[in-house]
Amino acid sequence: MIHVYVGPTLGRAEPVLATPRIRVLQPVRHGDLFDPAIVSEDTVVVIDGAWHQAPAVRHKELVGLLDRGVRVIGAASVGALRAAELHRFGMTGVGRVFRAYRRGEIDGDDEVAVGQAPDGDLRALTWPLVNVRQAFRLAVGERVVTREAAAALLEAARAVYYPQRTVAAVLAVCRRRGARTLAAWLEEHKAADPFFADVKRDDALEAVQVALAGPLPLWRSTTGAGESGYFRRWGNAFATQNVDGVLLHTAQRVAYQQLFDPVFPQVWSGFLDHLSRHPGDGTRGMPLAERIRSVAPEGAPPAHVLFRPQPDLRDSGTVARLLERETAADRAAITRYTACNDTARRAQAGFCPQAVDEDTTRRVLLRLWDIAPARLEEAAASRGFRSSAHATEELKVFMAGLVHDQEQTRKLTDAR
Repeated sequence: MIHVYVGPTLGRAEPVLATPRIRVLQPVRHGDLFDPAIVSEDTVVVIDGAWHQAPAVRHKELVGLLDRGVRVIGAASVGALRAAELHRFGMTGVGRVFRAYRRGEIDGDDEVAVGQAPDGDLRALTWPLVNVRQAFRLAVGERVVTREAAAALLEAARAVYYPQRTVAAVLAVCRRRGARTLAAWLEEHKAADPFFADVKRDDALEAVQVALAGPLPLWRSTTGAGESGYFRRWGNAFATQNVDGVLLHTAQRVAYQQLFDPVFPQVWSGFLDHLSRHPGDGTRGMPLAERIRSVAPEGAPPAHVLFRPQPDLRDSGTVARLLERETAADRAAITRYTACNDTARRAQAGFCPQAVDEDTTRRVLLRLWDIAPARLEEAAASRGFRSSAHATEELKVFMAGLVHDQEQTRKLTDAR
């Protein structure tokens, strides 16, 4: 399968995008490349990407695909920039924009950035600088303007903030600087051909054709990006599963068990023992008790204090072990609590779970686990949290739901 992330550079009506082997997706953003539909031997074509109003895709997310045996092509827009930056790690760049970035002829995000409407319409409302550059180059070739004048006009166009760099704005720059002949020439060509000087579009079409032409040589990266703590946290944050027709975030399901299952410490202990017996680094496996003796003196802290691994929630075996006691009622509670957060957002402008009061959440956590404050750190570790602060942050997601449940219980009690 070929997964193409595209937005303003190519319209969805382009015939090449209708090819059955192609899966057309929105401009790539942080988290999109953890999509379980992308598997080894697939090809990902990155053309457009979000980066201003939404978190941009991280470099390690692209390298992570290469680690997994996915071919990655970049072209035309942010894809060309990322390919130039990650070429030595195995990302393939295609087209003139990529080559210009690679050679250092251009280096800014603003070269390919465009403004768009806030309503979700993916069409570009502005003229990307790489296309303006190409238009001026063509004008120089036809002797409409001198090379020196074109260079000065290009710098003036660059000074216009990219969401305001419309065709009209570029024409106005030309007229203000006395290049009225060039302005008229540009206006005429843009009116005659909507794709005039559109190197981004040309490169995007070339990249899709390269992907369709056949598999590129597979370059498996040896960087080990998937082993970094940041990368695993990102993967966990975007991991989802469809259970009984409901799409649930795996991290929320695990956090619910960690927080609310009274015997989850036993589940976590079993998980640590499994990791000890089946280490992922190729070393010899051993029972957890034996491993503790091998690394710590007699009287050492318990295993959950010594070892605090970050589970990989994209691994089905890991998820099955951590959710072995999950029930349908637990999943229903998560859905209900998520709805409570949505209700709170509508009722109170600016509400977000992360802003829930820290001290209040901590007191609820102490009552929930029925422990004294002095035991909170150890109790959090026994449930697989990095710290009590980590446990508190996870509970905040469920606080609106807990308050709602308390209010419902109070109403029922009053009714009796």
